Amino acid sequence: MDFSALVSKVNDFVWGPYMLVFLVGTGVFLTLRLGFLPIRTLPYALKLAFSPNKQDKSSEGDISHFHALMTALAATIGTGNIAGVATAVFTGGPGAVFWMWITAIFGMATKYGEAILAVKYRVVDEKGEMSGGPMYYIERGLKLKWLAWAFAFFGAFASFGIGNMTQTNSVALAMEGTFGISPIITGIILAILTGAVILGGIKSIGRVTGLVVPFMAIFYVLGGLAIILMNLDKLGPALELILTDAFSGQAVAGGALGTVIRYGVARGVFSNEAGLGSAPIAAAAAKTDHPGRQALVSMTGTFLDTIVVCSITGIVLAMAGLYTGEVSGAALTIASFEAFLPGAGKYIVSIGLIFFAYSTVLGWSYYGEKCFQYIFSRKAVVYYRSAFVIVAFCGCIMKLDLVWNISDTLNGAMAIPNLIGLLCLSGVIVAETKDFMALRRREVDAERAGKSIGA
Repeated sequence: MDFSALVSKVNDFVWGPYMLVFLVGTGVFLTLRLGFLPIRTLPYALKLAFSPNKQDKSSEGDISHFHALMTALAATIGTGNIAGVATAVFTGGPGAVFWMWITAIFGMATKYGEAILAVKYRVVDEKGEMSGGPMYYIERGLKLKWLAWAFAFFGAFASFGIGNMTQTNSVALAMEGTFGISPIITGIILAILTGAVILGGIKSIGRVTGLVVPFMAIFYVLGGLAIILMNLDKLGPALELILTDAFSGQAVAGGALGTVIRYGVARGVFSNEAGLGSAPIAAAAAKTDHPGRQALVSMTGTFLDTIVVCSITGIVLAMAGLYTGEVSGAALTIASFEAFLPGAGKYIVSIGLIFFAYSTVLGWSYYGEKCFQYIFSRKAVVYYRSAFVIVAFCGCIMKLDLVWNISDTLNGAMAIPNLIGLLCLSGVIVAETKDFMALRRREVDAERAGKSIGA
């Protein structure tokens, strides 16, 4: 067995049924332990994330709730929302979209738990910046330094692959295919833009993602909504197909229901990253007076990524019905958008893909940097940033089949120590949640009393 085949085999195991059950099962467990709190508090969480009046400006931290969420979403909303959803529908049928939704519902509890631990166990480094994430709550909460180191190792090296080369390669292919621009030119521009942002650290990344992420998400979602609204007669049948196929698997050869569920769950987890341990690294940088407040903000990322953005892709794919052909991945999404918006569809998807991929590079640069810092110290960060910029260029001009498999494996491997940390520290998550909900009740009572006095 050659090295490439070995890596492929390991990757199949890492992203296989056992790991998917572990990932989703952790979300189900936390959802039950928290009494479905993520679902019940979603409206308030969205208000916390996006209301200017709810941004904490005085508490400890480096960036606001909103910028922490945008940094996490920058890394989360990526090629998986376009190419990943298409792959799931092509391989597992339209019913895979339903299982992506289920993954997201329980994934909100996972993201909530990750963030609450990240803020609780975060530390201030020698430059006065916050550092947090699974490596810190595993070390400080579980006292398992070796397991924390393993997460940081997987995260640091995954950032060069899944968070960098594979993303810039997607940008280069999109620029060449849609606009005829050479991958070398794209690589140079991407390297310069990436370096200009990440050299400024988390505050610079937060400012840029705070502008790029809302723009790119709204641009893509509006494009998809335009298709849906102009073809409302196809919406009902498409939703019916997604729901019926989710429990029959008839769109897959032989009616393989297991295939529908597996690909829906796998692509859902890959897209929203719930349980992988990446997003809490950004959450730890937020200015917040309580871990529970930022945890609510962080969990909205799973909702926005999968229930909103991935749904747009999935519904348009089901409406177009082109998934039974030979085209898969981003090309299938482009063809589906083109079927409804000839001439414009390919630009909506291609431009969306470019922004999604570039924002992922920015978000993952911070994740990898913090993992690298944990292993080698703060002084090594400058070397990481320099290497990250060089790798961004290399991704544009290289063939990445092996790199994709290795980085995909490392990405999945991050989940193992992270999920162990979440399950073992679930009592801490519940305790912090009870403390925050008590604080929240006092705030609500004070607001009501204030309104009564004003009246």
